[in-house]
Amino acid sequence: MHNLQTITALGGATPRVDVFNHITITENDGVALACVAVRLGREAACRKVLKKLLGAVPETGRAVLHDPEAGFCMGPDQWMLGAPRVSHELIADQLKTLFGDNASVTEQSGAWVCFDITGAAMRNMCERLCAVPIRQMVAGDVRRTVIHQLGCFVIRRTADDHVRIFGPRASAATLHHALMTAAASTA
Repeated sequence: MHNLQTITALGGATPRVDVFNHITITENDGVALACVAVRLGREAACRKVLKKLLGAVPETGRAVLHDPEAGFCMGPDQWMLGAPRVSHELIADQLKTLFGDNASVTEQSGAWVCFDITGAAMRNMCERLCAVPIRQMVAGDVRRTVIHQLGCFVIRRTADDHVRIFGPRASAATLHHALMTAAASTA
């Protein structure tokens, strides 16, 4: 029997945490993700399930920071939904059951890396990192942007000094390098 052990996107047995005096970069390996895309003619039914699940339907540029499930709009009639991996490891299967034939659901947990950026210099770091209006963003705002030539999502979280970044897992080391460089430049 094989003795398999999962690794994080950055290749560790545990998520990496990098602490500067003014900022903390945390690899968040505890988020399960799935994409939900409405099937043609099923828009109203799909939105009804989303509203029941999250309390509201995330609109373009917005996230619903519901607990335990949360979600954000990725494009017209398409959302990324996430929840804690410990309770929702099979999130795609759970969502397929909820949405039935109203939406196509695809597992995304292994496709994205998640970094939580916290600290007093978070805004300064984001300004060096990407072209999002971080000082105007409020909790629940989402922007699709490019960070170090990688397509990413930046989500403003509830705390004033917290932003979450989703990027392609295959480029986790490149994204992490960009985050570290931006954090170091704010010293």
